[in-house]
Amino acid sequence: MAYVLEARDLVKAFKGKQAVDGVDLVVRAGERVALLGANGAGKTTTLLMVLGVVTPDSGTVEINGYRLPKHRSEAMVEVGFTAGYLPLPDRLRVMEVLRVFGDIYNVPDAEQAARGGLARFGISHLADEMANELSSGQRTLVSIVKAAMHRPKLLVLDEPTASLDPDVAHRARSGLEQVCDEFGTALLVTSHNMSEVERICDRVVFLSHGKVVADGPAPEVAAQFGRNNLEEVFLHLATEESL
Repeated sequence: MAYVLEARDLVKAFKGKQAVDGVDLVVRAGERVALLGANGAGKTTTLLMVLGVVTPDSGTVEINGYRLPKHRSEAMVEVGFTAGYLPLPDRLRVMEVLRVFGDIYNVPDAEQAARGGLARFGISHLADEMANELSSGQRTLVSIVKAAMHRPKLLVLDEPTASLDPDVAHRARSGLEQVCDEFGTALLVTSHNMSEVERICDRVVFLSHGKVVADGPAPEVAAQFGRNNLEEVFLHLATEESL
């Protein structure tokens, strides 16, 4: 199975402090992978290098065969991205927001794609709502719809279900599963919600002190550390990170 994302031996230091130290991160077509770690583990820096926002001191990143940074524009056409902290345009209705982003990505029928995305996440009733009047959970779901409209090869989500009510989190999970299954989209998720990760992802990659310390299915990773579940692994590594 081909790699959609292939990042090898990534290294990045800030002001003499090593943030990422030799990280390998690969995601195969259609795979659902979680990038996990406590604050300071190197997770955010790794994600920013994968997206081409930060240039690694050494190492390589390829997305669907396109090498960054030289071919970043071509690579990013294959990527969808959103995060809980990114706002939506305030003075547009939801359908207007989605049509604009669909046009940016040259989606053949942006309105049809938008309506299909809203239905997939169970929020068709929000089509005519003003973006600035949505609840935080509704904004999150609309943002995921926006990021997936162009059927990206890789969908990158930074804390997609943080602070969501259980019913909204369920809609997010269900919609993401449909996106992956229907379009063959690969998923790369960062999260502090270990139960959500176990439900969504096939594989987890744990970082600690800028290095990969575990990579595999959730049960295998838990067993590697002699723990019962991912939450216990996370707490164990977070304690080590603070030492």
